[in-house]
Amino acid sequence: MPYGKVAENVGNKTIEVLEEFGKVTGLGWETVKSIFRGKTNLKLTFDQMVKIGIDSLPLALVTSGFVGMVFAIQIAGEFVRFGAGKYVGGVMSIGMARELGPAITGIVVAARVAAAITAEIGTMQVKEQIDALKALGASPIRYLVVPRFISTSLMLPLLTILADIIGFGGGYLVATCLGSINPVEYMSTAQQMLKTWDVYGGILKTVIFGMIIAVIACYKGLTTKGGAKGVGEATTSSVVTTLLTLFIVNYFLSVLFFK
Repeated sequence: MPYGKVAENVGNKTIEVLEEFGKVTGLGWETVKSIFRGKTNLKLTFDQMVKIGIDSLPLALVTSGFVGMVFAIQIAGEFVRFGAGKYVGGVMSIGMARELGPAITGIVVAARVAAAITAEIGTMQVKEQIDALKALGASPIRYLVVPRFISTSLMLPLLTILADIIGFGGGYLVATCLGSINPVEYMSTAQQMLKTWDVYGGILKTVIFGMIIAVIACYKGLTTKGGAKGVGEATTSSVVTTLLTLFIVNYFLSVLFFK
């Protein structure tokens, strides 16, 4: 393929990505404005909080628990080998609060919730139910986007707090039972090394993650075309885009908060 054609394709793809980014950002801004205007349907919001938060709880806790256990058994063996076994608890607490808890919870919720939101709104879009809402003078942003935006932004931090506790507890059990780590030293170094901002910073990250998940998933649903096939493609695109965005944003937030 000629270099000129390659450059043209890359340029077109870049422009397409930037246009998508602008549209998603615009949807997010309109959502925030709608919230500050007080146009929030509390019943729809509570319904979404149950679907997004309560229904995701088992998956998030099981995942974080086993991730904490795996992380603990890996670092416990190496730390003991170098005579630094007493620091396992401190490293576990910092790792769970800063990265593992927020990241794992964000990924799990994104994979589950982004797909559900996009599929639901996308089906409404292809069935012209959203056009019917507009014809009745109702705002799709107010009735569809705002409740999901608020719910993910509130429930993801709560899930993360529980995930941190379960992950740290799982690490404690594995490190003390299988890793020959003194339980008192494990808890003592955790208390000494873990700072308040480590916890708050990790929770703040998940608030931003929740906003990203909701906006991207709703945007993909609202722009769905092509019937059932289009809904499937939009759902796949929503999950992939959301996960990639979370990984990228997580890096910059980690640099900003914990450098």
